[in-house]
Amino acid sequence: MRLFALALLLAPVAVEAAECRDTTFEGASYSLCEVVAGEDLRLFHSGPDGAYGSFKNVDEALGAEGKALGFAMNAGMYHRDLAPVGLYVEDGVEVAPLITSDGPGNFGLLPNGVFCIGDSFRVIESRAFKKTRPDCRYATQSGPMLVIDGKLHPKLLADSDSLYVRNGVGVSADGSRAVFAISNDAVNFHSFARFFRDELGLKDALYFDGNISRLYAPALARHDGGFPMGPIVGTVVPKG
Repeated sequence: MRLFALALLLAPVAVEAAECRDTTFEGASYSLCEVVAGEDLRLFHSGPDGAYGSFKNVDEALGAEGKALGFAMNAGMYHRDLAPVGLYVEDGVEVAPLITSDGPGNFGLLPNGVFCIGDSFRVIESRAFKKTRPDCRYATQSGPMLVIDGKLHPKLLADSDSLYVRNGVGVSADGSRAVFAISNDAVNFHSFARFFRDELGLKDALYFDGNISRLYAPALARHDGGFPMGPIVGTVVPKG
């Protein structure tokens, strides 16, 4: 028995898969998945046959390598042809350039930002990203920023009646955790931003999208369908 216990202690410890759970904040329902540094978190957009467009297609592509999606969600805005809007970096290759000018829609509601996956996780305001150009193995630009160094985006209104299902990502101050959240009820930007800051305690958070927001989380028995999507973020795990 002692030898067995010792063997367990000496065995390599695998990094846990993303933890997903449901919660509530101010009466609204949310689902979230938390990823820690060291997990295989990637961005996905295209394969040999073009844009993946769905969680199912990404999972099937990984299956050919003996792997699978652990969790996933849509990860940024995209054009009609599913091409990313703004910066998109996949496996170190810049597919689409950074945009720092203001413009229409939520993406152009400056400040917007970049979610960067490197040795750690970062959410960085886009113009600051342009100045520092951090090393990102994967990166996706979206907007608006929700929380910037602990402060809410200045243009988010507490009494806004623009209510949608929304999704986004927030990161811990030390970059060791990234929390991906989707509202299961329609909420405004201000409430969604406060969820990241006040409920999750995250000082930087970025909006991914609304209305078409979707989540793949087997742990929650959830696989959202819908229209084809552009960038997808998710963890890669061994195929069960």
